[in-house]
Amino acid sequence: MSMASPQVAPFNEETRNRLKEHFSGDGPSQNTRWAALWDEGDFLPWDQGVPNPALVDTLADRKDLLGASVLVEEGGNQRRKRALVPGCGRGYDVLLLASMGYDAYGLEVSAEAVRQAENWAQEHLDDYPVSSEAIGAGKVRFVLGDFFDDHWFSGVDGLGKFELIYDYTFFCALPPSLRPAWAARSVELLSTHPDSILICIEFPTYKELSTGGPPWGASPVMYMAHLSYPGVELRYDQEGAPIIPLEVDGAKGLMRTEHWKPKRSHKMGQGTDWVSVWKRSA
Repeated sequence: MSMASPQVAPFNEETRNRLKEHFSGDGPSQNTRWAALWDEGDFLPWDQGVPNPALVDTLADRKDLLGASVLVEEGGNQRRKRALVPGCGRGYDVLLLASMGYDAYGLEVSAEAVRQAENWAQEHLDDYPVSSEAIGAGKVRFVLGDFFDDHWFSGVDGLGKFELIYDYTFFCALPPSLRPAWAARSVELLSTHPDSILICIEFPTYKELSTGGPPWGASPVMYMAHLSYPGVELRYDQEGAPIIPLEVDGAKGLMRTEHWKPKRSHKMGQGTDWVSVWKRSA
């Protein structure tokens, strides 16, 4: 896959400090601050210009995780599986998923990000060749909305249920106080079809939670704790590990079925990122 891409800013300490400063203190909401960065347009350090190579490799090499077909039966008819990318930015991953045959939806809180994603798709759709001529490409749609409410459902098919949800730099962008809600919402949006999966590229695993964010530190054990016990308020110990109350029932959580360190990822997470795959436990 070869394509022109926006200039990528180095994700160094100076960049992390500038991003952290933008979100510090009282003032506008988190969503408003993310939208402001898109409106200003000169500081988008999370934008790497291409899909994450770890996702590219997962979709190409681990088809066993995706189910037998990108088509599913519903009401006596066949339809494409639906994929959701929360915090999709310019939508590189959305275009990749559509090229694999999914009806792919990118969700953003920034109207400017949606506009740029739509423009990028118009200009670069041919850079994402379909993986199967027999199946063809799915639709590409970018939706303005807040991950945690339902207003954006009017812009998607299927009553807000998806057979594939992809999370990269979204979990770590949220304040840790929203992690229980993120996990509960992810479970809610995941279709009950047996093929349905949540794919997380865990980043930044090298960063201590106490150093602040965004991006907030996101070790594998944090994903495990919150997705195993969605919606449960968890405390963290001094080392940043979640503390699971003994009385908590994890029956409603997702089950991690695969976990590996990818050979390739974006430079800012190369060698420290992990890929995790999650399914409903029942």
